[in-house]
Amino acid sequence: MDQLEAILFPSDGRSPSMVPLATSPTTIPTHHGAQTQTPSRMPHPEVHMDYIAENLGSRAWKYLLVEALDGMHRKFACPYIIFYPVVSCDNMPFPVNKAIREIQGRNFNEGRAWRGNIVVAKWRGGGNPFTTMTDASMADFPIIKNYLATHGSPGQ
Repeated sequence: MDQLEAILFPSDGRSPSMVPLATSPTTIPTHHGAQTQTPSRMPHPEVHMDYIAENLGSRAWKYLLVEALDGMHRKFACPYIIFYPVVSCDNMPFPVNKAIREIQGRNFNEGRAWRGNIVVAKWRGGGNPFTTMTDASMADFPIIKNYLATHGSPGQ
C-alpha cells in the first residue's frame, strides 16, 4: 500500500494533525458498463475513523469534494476530498466532531454537525479524484478550516 499525507480532525476534541492515508491499487470502469478499466488508488480513511463498521471498506464512509470556497470565481488547482464516516459499528450516530464544532463557533448547527473523525486529502483536480491524489499539508489547514467554519456535513 502507498501512503499520502492527510489532515485528521478527531471527534474527541484533540487538535487536527497530519496522518498517513493508505491507498491500495484498484481499477474503475472508464464508462458505465464499458470493458476498459482505468488504474486508480482506493484510499482507506476508515483506518482513522473510530467506531466505523468493520469489513465494509469504502461502503462505511462517503466523501465530499471541495473544489472552491464561497465567493471564489475559479476552482482550486488542487482541490480537497473530505472523508466522513456513515456506518458505525453499533448503528448508533457518530459523536459530534468537537474540533469542527469549535471551528464553527456560533455557526454550529446540531442538525448538520460533522460527526466522527474527519479525514481531509488533496487531489490534482480534473477527472477522478482517486487517480490523482497528492499529499496535503498543514499549509492546507486554513483553507479547510475556512470551509468547515461555514459548511455543515452533507449527512448520510
